[in-house]
Amino acid sequence: MLSTGFHGHTQSLALSIVSVSLLAVEKLSDLSPLFLTGVLEAIVAALFMNIYIVGLNQLYDIEIDKINKPYLPLASGEYSFATGVAIVSTFSIMSFWLGWVVRSWPLFWALFVSFVLGTAYSIDLPLLRWKRFAVVAAMCILAVRAVIVQIAFFLHMQTHVFQRPPVFSRPLIFATAFMSFFSVVIALFKDIPDIDGDKIFGIRSFTVRLGQERVFWSCISLLEVAYGVAVLVGVASPSLWSKCLTVFGHVSLALILWIRAKSVDLKSKAAITSFYMFIWKLFYAEYLLIPFVRYNTGTTNVPVFKTASCTHKSNIVQQFEDTRIRLPTSKKGVIQIMIELCSCTKISQVI
Repeated sequence: MLSTGFHGHTQSLALSIVSVSLLAVEKLSDLSPLFLTGVLEAIVAALFMNIYIVGLNQLYDIEIDKINKPYLPLASGEYSFATGVAIVSTFSIMSFWLGWVVRSWPLFWALFVSFVLGTAYSIDLPLLRWKRFAVVAAMCILAVRAVIVQIAFFLHMQTHVFQRPPVFSRPLIFATAFMSFFSVVIALFKDIPDIDGDKIFGIRSFTVRLGQERVFWSCISLLEVAYGVAVLVGVASPSLWSKCLTVFGHVSLALILWIRAKSVDLKSKAAITSFYMFIWKLFYAEYLLIPFVRYNTGTTNVPVFKTASCTHKSNIVQQFEDTRIRLPTSKKGVIQIMIELCSCTKISQVI
């Protein structure tokens, strides 16, 4: 089942888990053997599930891959169908087993949702094989790469490894939003070089429906918009080093993308495929930048509610200003806050 596409998925998966895990790091002492163990647990379990998802897709795409990707193991005849079934079955079981043994619910649910979406995406059964429907296929990829990877693996580190309350930090929200854009682009772009096989087998991708050039430049535009937003996010950071790295990094990537896109020959399948692999390199580069996105000096976490004594009341107003969720401005909302103040409920200090 190993192929160029599989290696690309594996590399991006490992890098994304490490990057998101670093967002949960609040102090240098967090970079400990415990941190490394938690990261390895997530990477290995996710890698096993990734083998299942990629392998299952190849099992149901043998005839299509003989046209679009004849070098893949099943399409080329290197592996038999029975061997492919054995491989994907084994790795799916190993993934769930590891997720259960680790006893991390964020990790286990990430594996389970990925399994369900990956199966529905590829398997040829009534109401399934969602890859036939462009919007649904894009949503599957978006859910896994943009939402599950960011949130579930962050919570795995935050709650299971560090034993801290679940929070949604601004960098995590940024990472999820940015990778949502990127995942849509990858979902759209991956079908551009596969247009011939998709037409023959009735896969109604956006490329088949709208044409290669239109989808290509739509993808470029989406990425440029995402980089523009990332630059604004960097400018808004109060941390000088975060501001410099975020702004310079995203401006550089945006320029490189535009220059490279202008030189692509859309009539050449080899050129389009090469640019698709370049998109993956930009994907990797973003995960190198994400850990440097910081908003509060020395802090990354969204405050959470917990009970405390009345002696902490003096800090509540300032701490409310630090929350990631806007305070209600209505009279009813203000009254509710006053009730909470009087009952000595406070927001935990951002660490």
